[in-house]
Amino acid sequence: MGVRILLVKLSSLGDVVHALPVVQDLLAALPGAQIDWVVEQSFAPVLALHHGVRRIIPCEIRRWRKSPLSAATRQQWNAFKADLRQTEYDAIIDLQGLTKSAVVAWLARLAPGGKRYALGNQTDGSGYEAPTRWVADVAIRIQPHIHAVQRSRELAARALGYSLAPSPDYGLKRQLAQSGWTHSATEKIANRVAFVHGTSRADKEWPLDHWTALGHRLNAAGYQVALAHGNEKEKLKSQAIARVLNERAPGHAVALPLLPLDALTHELAQCAGVIGVDSGVSHIAVALDLPHVQLYNFDTAWRTGPDAASGRQVSVYAAPAPGVDQVWQAWLGCLDTVQGAQERPSQVLEWSSCETDGA
Repeated sequence: MGVRILLVKLSSLGDVVHALPVVQDLLAALPGAQIDWVVEQSFAPVLALHHGVRRIIPCEIRRWRKSPLSAATRQQWNAFKADLRQTEYDAIIDLQGLTKSAVVAWLARLAPGGKRYALGNQTDGSGYEAPTRWVADVAIRIQPHIHAVQRSRELAARALGYSLAPSPDYGLKRQLAQSGWTHSATEKIANRVAFVHGTSRADKEWPLDHWTALGHRLNAAGYQVALAHGNEKEKLKSQAIARVLNERAPGHAVALPLLPLDALTHELAQCAGVIGVDSGVSHIAVALDLPHVQLYNFDTAWRTGPDAASGRQVSVYAAPAPGVDQVWQAWLGCLDTVQGAQERPSQVLEWSSCETDGA
């Protein structure tokens, strides 16, 4: 039996996606490792797409904290603890560094000789709470100025004593391709670009008129725009953008239905690329290795944004917001890297031609 490892990364969606390369690192360094993961129930569908995770242990700590003394919460909490303690682990790694993740790590069972590992310090721009190191058998200090993806990778590698590959491997693209969900080659990619406008923070949003102006440019280049969203409020915004784009000709844009995360990930995997604000869904686009432009109103892309070295995914930052021209040029740069300028889709003749809109 391989080494049994429990990863604790509960939330949020972007943080969970950023931690996915740890699974590939572990499997490469420790063949046969059995990897379980504790995560908030709402984010479990993304992990379910990754075949390297043996068992997903869902929890709903966010909801339980709202009514901690209710009979339903007590019952669900006890069921979660029983589920968590089914297996004895050789290593329990708290990748989150918060009190709630420390409690989960403490409750999980260690095998004889097993150890709990956690962050020994706060890193720049990230949350951190002292109980994470109090619970750990080994608290590992990480350089403070570090990208969120690399932080988790380094913590796990130093805990279990293996070397890291230079670039992170999220695992999703390959596994979806094996399942027949993604396109097998760049020349076969779909003629659709997804917009990810939704975010849990209003100050990260991009102006509505910017989305429509960018959509007109993509339509003129022969792309249909697919609008993703995660709740009813965001769905209304998707429908509003789609209405404006479809005024010039039907079919320029489609507002996707509300989808669970696994289905939404499948939809994104069929797209030519994604343009979106700093959000968990945009980070899924990075994990899928899609051409992607990520929009920032705050200068925090160094910590959470895509690695621009490949040229396939880039971040664009400006205050109070990036302009349409800036985003459009970034998108063209991604296409040049993936396909070459001569392979960009030509304008679809049956769609109404439209002038380039600026902002």
